[in-house]
Amino acid sequence: MSWLTILWLVPAVAAVAVLTVPAGRPDIAKWLGLGATLVVLACAIGLAVGYDPNGARYQFVSDVSWIPSFGARYELGLDGIGLVLILLTAVLMPLLIAAGWHDADHSGSLDDSGGRRQKGPHTYVALMLSVQAMVLMSFVATDVLLFYIVFEAMLIPMYFLIGGFGTGDHRAAAAVKFLLYNLFGGLLMLAAVIGLYVVTARADLGVGGGGTFSLPAITEAVARGDLGASTGVMSLLFGGFMIAFAIKAPLWPFHSWLPDSAVAATPASAVLMMAVVDKVGTFAMLRFCLQLFPEASRTFAPLIAALAVIGIVYGAILAIAQTDVMRLISYTSISHFGFIILGVFALTTQSQSGATLYMVNHGISTAALFLIAGFLVSRRGSRLIADYGGVAKIAPVLAGTFLVAGLATLSLPGLSPFISEFLVLIGTFTRYPVAAVAATGALVLSAIYILWTYQRMMGGPPKPIEGPGAARRTMPDLGGRERLVVAPLLALLLVFGFFPQPLLTLINPTVAHTVSTSGTENPAPAIPPGGAR
Repeated sequence: MSWLTILWLVPAVAAVAVLTVPAGRPDIAKWLGLGATLVVLACAIGLAVGYDPNGARYQFVSDVSWIPSFGARYELGLDGIGLVLILLTAVLMPLLIAAGWHDADHSGSLDDSGGRRQKGPHTYVALMLSVQAMVLMSFVATDVLLFYIVFEAMLIPMYFLIGGFGTGDHRAAAAVKFLLYNLFGGLLMLAAVIGLYVVTARADLGVGGGGTFSLPAITEAVARGDLGASTGVMSLLFGGFMIAFAIKAPLWPFHSWLPDSAVAATPASAVLMMAVVDKVGTFAMLRFCLQLFPEASRTFAPLIAALAVIGIVYGAILAIAQTDVMRLISYTSISHFGFIILGVFALTTQSQSGATLYMVNHGISTAALFLIAGFLVSRRGSRLIADYGGVAKIAPVLAGTFLVAGLATLSLPGLSPFISEFLVLIGTFTRYPVAAVAATGALVLSAIYILWTYQRMMGGPPKPIEGPGAARRTMPDLGGRERLVVAPLLALLLVFGFFPQPLLTLINPTVAHTVSTSGTENPAPAIPPGGAR
């Protein structure tokens, strides 16, 4: 059994094992889930140690016949981009299990007959582990059909995490909206996957003739010009893949499911969605769109870059207008995903390295900010910004960590998102200077929504807690478990803010190969007339 199989199989088996734990022992279920995520973290570190950045394109390869009748294979391979996202997932998952330790203890919801029902922590932990298993497989799958299956399957546990364990009266509607949006994109992708197989069958790319779903085989055929499909057909296939990934990412205007879902979910499962699951969309743009459809990617890159810039500005403006702190953070993610997608489709090595690094840094910073905001909301029982004030005076550690995470979100120099955003912008400027300038202007908006939010919630005199149950609610500072969750995230923001080279060493060779495969070259910076002496 290969290491890549063990990587995703550990959480998958643990998810089943958690469900077998007796109903009266929820702590055992939680500890089992936490232990499984730590084993995955150890496996991910082992893969990172054994990975050679200057070695083969795909490493730790597994290739076993799966469905021979139409060329589908259980084909796995690890590259530098997949590796850093696996490390991100492996680091975040133990922290999310710990952060949501009590999320499913008392749901307080009512059944159809009006009776009180209790949601089991077993199911909650099993769903979290199921999502992790499928996300990890998506980062290593090099068979297009295998990738599609896990790409769609991860929607089911996320749907139940949002609708079954979320909060608020609209969690069911938010879960359905999440599922419908993503299923629509998945149907388009399924049609494109079938179309791609037909194209490969006509080109006799499969073993012994017929079609294939093998990404390396199709990519090599595209590079040689042996696929034989027209430009129009390849553009349609590109559209099917791209729309599915744009919804998952999410890219404006396919974004509207995200704020509702993030607010309805528990903070831990919302972070799982925004910091981990949504990265599958941007990762797939690099792995599949650019390599399978290089000509179509170059053709539609200006349009996608324009949509990304709109998303950057739109997300920032909507964040400023929010009165709900969790919804505000959700809109900041839409803005940040715009930077990532802009970097991908600027089609330069600097922008794509920055976009990949941004995926990691956004995952860390969003996890920190959303979880800290969740800890804050759990104390007061309100998501409204206007209900807070003076938190810094009564809970200084909570306020201080919120500030650091917020400053990371606005890409303050010295914190890890800065260097990734800088790489995206300078890489984009050489190809799309107007887009780069417009995106840079949005940084001012990010400073407004973060600093203004901090001032309103953390500054000034403390506000008294009002409303039902106010006498039972207090505003204590971060506890031991909460500090244990937040401390590694803030440490990573600082370490990668000053020393991102370990990640870039893994990322750069894969990005260089992707740029070469997509048939693009880094444009030389333009020198204005009279600029040279």
